[in-house]
Amino acid sequence: MLHVLDHPLAAHVITHLRDKTTKPATFRTLSYQISLLLAIEATRNLPTEVRTIETPLEPTPARVLAQHLVVVPILRAGLGMVQPFVDLFPDVSVGYIGLERDHATAVARSYYCKLPALPGRRVLLVDPMLATGGSAVQAIDVVLGQGATDVTLVSIVSSPEGVAEVEKHHPKIPIHTAALDRELNSRKYILPGLGDFGDRLYGT
Repeated sequence: MLHVLDHPLAAHVITHLRDKTTKPATFRTLSYQISLLLAIEATRNLPTEVRTIETPLEPTPARVLAQHLVVVPILRAGLGMVQPFVDLFPDVSVGYIGLERDHATAVARSYYCKLPALPGRRVLLVDPMLATGGSAVQAIDVVLGQGATDVTLVSIVSSPEGVAEVEKHHPKIPIHTAALDRELNSRKYILPGLGDFGDRLYGT
């Protein structure tokens, strides 16, 4: 269920996201660009339905989206991925799940959750770094507990360990990522990675 984005522009953007000299303003622009590409890939199989519309010349059958979307960022870093989904999809709803990783234990704790109605909608969980997979598994558990049945996880950089953890607990959940990196280090950071995404996004 792992889908790694294969596009030359994606590779170019990831390279500049990784570069430690990239400033926060540029980092935010690059985050938007890679998230836009991921949004398109992660929704490639969205169902459509046919409606008849009037062009300036004649009536014609045409396809429109048949399923509403919910994008749910895992706070805080996931906020950097939301805007492309809002820009692309006319009827998207936005929920929020706040999970904060303890830097000593690498275990996430929940501090906030606000979700719209989920049944019958495609839920896109967005978190730029899939490291240990613990936060992703917790977030998937939350949305499934709220009635979601169609869930996709979208990340920018993933570790093999994080992917394995999600697949262990939720083997049917698709994972879309722009890069599958080598491994986690002893502090549970992705290598080669790009550092702390939230810190680089917001300059903290």
